[in-house]
This record gives sequence, C-alpha cells and structure tokens, in this order.
Amino acid sequence: MNLKKFTAVIMAALVTASFSACSKGSGNNTTSSEPVRLLDSSDMFSSRDIESGYDESECTVITLNGTSATVKGDGASVKGTTVTVTSEGDYLITGRLNGGSVVVDADKSDKVRLILKDVSITSAGCAAIVVRQADKVFITLAKGSENILSNAENATVSDDADAVIFSKDDLTLNGEGRLTVDAKTGHAVVGKDDLVISGGSYTVTSEKKALDANDSIRIAGGTFHLDAGTDALHCENEDSSKGYIYIADGTFSITAGTDGMDASGVIQIDNGAFSIKTGGGSANASTKKGGGFNGNWGNWGGRGRRMSFSESDSAEAAKPAAVSGAGNSDSGSSSAKGLKSDSSVAVNNGTLTIDSSDDAIHSDAQVTVADGAVTISSGDDGIHAGSSLKISGGSVTVSKSYEGLEGMTIDISGGTVSVTASDDGLNAAGGNDQSSMNARPGQNKFAAQEGVYINISGGKVTVNAAGDGIDSNGDVTVSGGEVYVSGAADNGNAALDFNGNAAITGGTFIAAGMSGMAQNFGSGSTQGSMLVNVNSRQGGSEIVLKDSSGRTLASFTPPKGYNSVVVSTPDVKQGSTYTLMTGSDSTGVKMDSLLYGSGGGMGGGNPPGGNPPGGGRGGRRG
Repeated sequence: MNLKKFTAVIMAALVTASFSACSKGSGNNTTSSEPVRLLDSSDMFSSRDIESGYDESECTVITLNGTSATVKGDGASVKGTTVTVTSEGDYLITGRLNGGSVVVDADKSDKVRLILKDVSITSAGCAAIVVRQADKVFITLAKGSENILSNAENATVSDDADAVIFSKDDLTLNGEGRLTVDAKTGHAVVGKDDLVISGGSYTVTSEKKALDANDSIRIAGGTFHLDAGTDALHCENEDSSKGYIYIADGTFSITAGTDGMDASGVIQIDNGAFSIKTGGGSANASTKKGGGFNGNWGNWGGRGRRMSFSESDSAEAAKPAAVSGAGNSDSGSSSAKGLKSDSSVAVNNGTLTIDSSDDAIHSDAQVTVADGAVTISSGDDGIHAGSSLKISGGSVTVSKSYEGLEGMTIDISGGTVSVTASDDGLNAAGGNDQSSMNARPGQNKFAAQEGVYINISGGKVTVNAAGDGIDSNGDVTVSGGEVYVSGAADNGNAALDFNGNAAITGGTFIAAGMSGMAQNFGSGSTQGSMLVNVNSRQGGSEIVLKDSSGRTLASFTPPKGYNSVVVSTPDVKQGSTYTLMTGSDSTGVKMDSLLYGSGGGMGGGNPPGGNPPGGGRGGRRG
C-alpha cells in the first residue's frame, strides 16, 4: 500500500473513533460521549512510521545464505554470521540465517530501514536484530512476506540485547507482511525509547515480555497474537510524561502470565478489538476469601471490607494468595491484570474482552469509559480506579468479579452497565480497605468518608451482587437513568448501602435485598422513594410498581431472593397511593411523605403493608 493510501486508512480510523465517541446520547442505551484525551493523538505517528512502500532498485540488498550472507550495495558488511549496517538508507533483506544476527550500528543522526522479505533468522545469542545506534530504525514487512525471528533456549542475555528484536533507539515496525517472533529466552521486542507499530501481522511467543519499551508504545494498527510469559505490553519510565501505551486501532489476541498491558504512564485506547487473558484467567483468581465468621475476611455475620494487610500480623492468614506465575501486586508480588496503569486509563472506543485472574482494568488514578464494548470476567475487581471511575457511554459488562466497579468516586452518566460480583457490585471507598474484624453486631464504627461518592445521572445500570449492591463509604446520588439492583440474600449486606447521605432527584431505581441492613434514600431527595419490607420471595419473583389506576410504573425481576425493596420513579409522588407487587403478593403504599420507610438496621424497617417506624440503622458494617 502506498503512503497516501495507508495514511488515509489510518486517519480514517482515528477520525471514526473520535467521531463515534463525540456523538452524545441520553438515557439507557450504549450511546457514546466525548472521548477523554489523556494523550495528544495528533502527533503519535509520522509519515515515515506509516510508510511501507519502497523502491527495490534503490535498496542495498542483503541476501542471507544459511551460515553466511552477501551484500549488494553500500552501507553494510558481513563478518561470519553477523551482518552490520552502518549507514542511513533502505536495506532489503531476504533468505535464511542460522546462528547469526543483523546489527544496526550507524551514526546517531541516521535513519535506517530494514525491509524483511521472507526472512528467517535464528540467533545464536538472544537477538536476531540489534540496534546499537541510530536516530531511528524502521523494520518494514514486505507485502505478502512471511518472516521468522527467533533465538534458542538458554541463549546468552546481555545488557546489549535481552530480546529477539532489541533497539537502544526509536524503533518502528510497519508494512503489510507477517512476522513471527519466537523468544525462547528473554523478551520478544524491546525498544529502549519509543516503540511504534503501524501495520503488519505479528505472532509473538516470549519467555518474558512480548512488547516492551521505555518511553512509549504506540500502535496505529495491525494484527497481534501475543503469548507472553510475563507482561504482553509493558512500558515504564521514571518521567511521568512518558511510559505510556497508546492504541489507535488494531486486532489483539493476548495471553499473558502477568499483565496484559502494564504502563507507568497513561493507557489510552481509541479503537481496536482486544481479547486479553492474564494469569490463567478468572478461574485462577488472585483474590480468595478466608477467615471471618461467614467465610469472609473479619466479618460478624456478614462480610467486612477486604482487610488492609498492614493492619496486623494476623491479617497475613487472610491475605490473597498469588496465582501460579502471577499474583496480586497489591500484596507485593507480580500482578495479572488486564490493563494496569500507575497513572490513568481511558477507553474511548473499541471492543475489549478481558479474562483476568487479577483486576481486569486497574488504575492508580482515573479510569474512564466513553464508548465501545467492555466485557470482563475477573478473579478480583472488574474495574478498579485509585481515584475516579467514570462511565459515560458504550457498554460495560462484568460477568464475574469479586467487586465489580470500585473507585473513590464513581460517576455513571450514560451507556449500559451490567455487573455481577461475589462481593459488592459498585463500591466507593477512600484509602485502604477496612475490616470489621473487631466490630460487634449493632456497632457502626465506620463514619462517612469525605469526597467519596457514587453518582448515577444516566444510562442503564444492572447489579447482581452477593455482597452490597451499591456501597458507598460516602454519599450516593441518583438523578437519571435506570438502576436495577439484586443484593445479597443475607442480612449482613444491603442492596443500597451508604455511610453518608443518599439522595434521588430523577431516574428509575429498584433495589431488592434483605431487610437487615436495608436503607432508603434520604435528605436532599426531590423524588419519591419507598422502602418496603415484604414477605420473603425467591429469585425470579418479579417486582412491579403500579399507581392507583393500575398503570405499571416500573418492574424488575431479581435473580436472587429478597424480602425488602427500594423503589423510586419520577411518578412516585407525595400524597399518592401505590401497589407494590412482589411475585403473587401485593403491598399497598401510601406516600404520606416524600420518603416511605427509612430502614432499621438489624431487622428494623416497616412491616409488610404497614407504615415505617422511622428508625435509623444500627449494626451496619463498614
């Protein structure tokens, strides 16, 4: 493909991603929102990064002949099984080389292009291609070519090269051919500065990392099958402006012993199709429950938050065990997360399917999802943000997790969100996770945390949680969208759980759970909300709210049993009467005030069909 055409394709992909992410929508579908530009994508790829065409008549031709090679043209020499390129220019390489390597050792200002046309190199050392010095090196895969680079088991690894393709300077891979990299020793591809890939098809198997860079990994497109013993994509730098991973497009099939993508800086995905499996997948979970009175960590009859392992030596017994070949970075061993950033993660478009033994998406700062389709099966958190988690469009489906969505703050303003969790569905908490090990039934030892909240203003949210459905150590606000929650079928958890204040001003909200820890919305609400304790119902018993004329206002079928329901819709008005159908039962509700039923802690609340006692909550865990 010529430069003009290839550039048009790449730019079209970038524009499509940006345009689709800019179309706003409200309500309950998978509409997109403004993309989050943590990185400036306009300056990611140069014309030479994208260019893959060449004039063979202007190339120096290097022919590999098993244990020797010949050079036709200037700028390269051969010594034994080592081919050395010393000058700027284009070098067309063909043939097979056994026990040798191609070395680029040019002037610091030189730009060198190596064109691989049906090349096979098996290195006697670690590296088949080494860039010792140049300004920038381009490895172009000739159209239709099949190329193989490999090393031997127990090959010698040195500071000069610890990968099959190793570059001390900027490195670009492009073209329309195929490249297989088999790193039996060390890493597959390492760039000590920027690593750019703009085209081609890659099949990579590596003992350690598949793609590794210091300054950045930038991918404009291509097809990638990556099987890594450790991280598949890894970028790390002490400079906070570097160490990032940017992906504009591409198709990725990733299997990693540890992290799928690991960056000290930002991870930004603007488009692409990703299938990522880490640490053996969610079946090999890096988080396990242990201790406690209910099989959980430090829990009196319910479950406590995951314990802060620095709290006491006794916590060691409950610490998550590392998975085989991976583990939990939070406990000091290597992690096996899908996407992991020490900074922030932005998903602006694309399709991501992640099966991880550890968190599927993890950021020490902010995670944003503006568009695309994210499907997660996690052995720990579905999405974990150290500060803020924002979902404004697209779809996020967490089919398996310990905690589904977790952050200090959680904002959902659009899209479709579906969460299944063995603990909390949505969890907003600041600082270290806490334990209720020393709490007794009836004692509320955890105060509201300032700046911690869950805010839902749009979209459609469905939660199926074995712990709390929606759990905030601070506030909860709902002003729009649709929210449907099935909480735990035990009295130690609540479908709606908050330490601060909960207010509803719009939207449809139905939460079903048990009455022991039930809470209703409170002060600041401008929309009617009812908390009704009902006869125990089995999972699959539909909840239907009807007005006095028999019109259905809202409905939801929880998959688990319940005896307490919170319902709020814009049609619930003070002074009106309603009928709440729960399976074959019906309960009349007269809204004498804007809020009906406040919850009662350990078994409190209003009796079926009766008026609320107005009691507070006792006995809730942190």
